[in-house]
Parts: sequence; structure tokens; C-alpha cells
Amino acid sequence: MLLYSLTQSVTVKGAAGEPLPSPFRGLAKHEVDFRRGEFSLVAAGPGTGKSLFAANLAMYGNLPCLYFSADSNAATQLSRATAIITGNDVRVIKRKLVEGDFEEYTPALGKRWWVRFNYEARPSQRDIETDLACYFEVFGCFPHLIVVDNVTNVDAGVVGDAESFTFSLEGLCEYLSEMARETHAHVLGLHHVVGEYSDGLKPIPLSGVKGKIGRVPSLILTIFKEIDGMDGRVLHVSPVKNREGFEDSSGETFSSYDFDRANMRLSDVLAEF
Repeated sequence: MLLYSLTQSVTVKGAAGEPLPSPFRGLAKHEVDFRRGEFSLVAAGPGTGKSLFAANLAMYGNLPCLYFSADSNAATQLSRATAIITGNDVRVIKRKLVEGDFEEYTPALGKRWWVRFNYEARPSQRDIETDLACYFEVFGCFPHLIVVDNVTNVDAGVVGDAESFTFSLEGLCEYLSEMARETHAHVLGLHHVVGEYSDGLKPIPLSGVKGKIGRVPSLILTIFKEIDGMDGRVLHVSPVKNREGFEDSSGETFSSYDFDRANMRLSDVLAEF
């Protein structure tokens, strides 16, 4: 065990604490940053948009990223990422992907050469560690962002009942938090909410996070949606826990983002600025 003075800590901290580039200006106003060396959790009901939120962060700024996509297959992630990167219509992209007429997107996607995906439906902790070691071997660095979509898809062993499920999730969060510290990556885990909030139509408090696993992450965001009569959607993102800035555990304070169904991009609601 090594002990460091305050002045020595300046040297050994490495990249820990550095914020990742983020497209979410509204969250920045609430003092929300995705800092390297820290573990965060984004929780929402099914189909609300937590994977879209993660994809918009991962594709922004062309940063080294390792994305464990247990919840979505390669076709879904590829179409979504291509739309976000190019701004083209995701329906056209999907059609061209199926028809084998995808070459026009290769130059744009090639610029994201150090964004890598794992599509295993049930990755184990050993799988995650192996992929991290491979990433370091290929690129000479660890990812700056690691996305685990969803944390409940990670194989953490046999879970018998609700109590052991909670303890298993707690242990997995400890594991992901340690991973963030060891690799100096920001580890972003996606997670579900309890049944009362699963429709995604009202603010979700910290107590609404499934498994009550709010102790470990340094940042927890919850997402609910607002749908208008014209099939438009706005995502509201609430910082219910934030060690480095503003938080409101009720979920009633949030920043808002228009969802463009064509290009899959999230953009700040202009009224906020």
C-alpha cells in the first residue's frame, strides 16, 4: 500500500477528474460532468431513451470509447450511431444497411476508429476485463468512456431472490467504480427503474432506481419523457445524485432535450438558453 501527501497526489491523480466532452449544455448548467475515473448511472424506464442518451455522449467528440451493448444488436447500434454522426435519416440508413449499399458512410464511420462495441447479450466480468486488456493492447491506452448497457445484463453469478439481486447489483457497482479508478475511464452504466416509474412519464426520484443502488455511483441521472400529439418527444434528465455539483433527489429539477427521430440526435431545448 502506498501513501501520498497532498502535493504528491497532484502527480499520481493522472487523468482522473477530467470531464469528457459532452453535448448536453443543460446538464452542464446543473454542474453535471462525466469525469474520468468516476462511475455514473443513468436510469429510466424501458424505451424512454437511456441508450440514445449514451449513444449521443459516446459519438460526441470522437473520444476513445468501449461500449458493451448487451441490450441492442449490431444493426441497431450501427444505424443509430451512423445517424448521429452523419445527421442522415436513420430509416434510409437502415434500408441501405439491409440492401448492402452502405459504402457512402464508411469515411465518416472510419473517423471513429477507436470506438469499439461488444454485442454479447450476457457478458461476464471476465469478458469485460479481457476486452479492456485487448483495447489497451491495440490502442496503447484505456478508453476514456466505457458504457455498460445495461448493468443488469452483466453476468454477476447466480441470483436467487430479491435480496441477493440487490447485493449482486451493489457488488457490480463496486466493481465498475473500481474499474473507473483503475483505468481512469468514465464508466457509464445504464439501469432500470422500479415499476411505478417504468412508463417514463413522470420525474423519477433517486428512490425510483431499481435495486436502491444509489450508494456507489458518483453521479446518477434519471430520464423521463414528454410526448406531444405530433409524435415528437422531449427527454427530461434529472441529476438525482451528484457528488461534484447540484443535485435534487426528488427528480423534479431537470434539463430538457428534443429528440430528433430522423437523426437520433438529442439537442438542448432552446428555451433553456
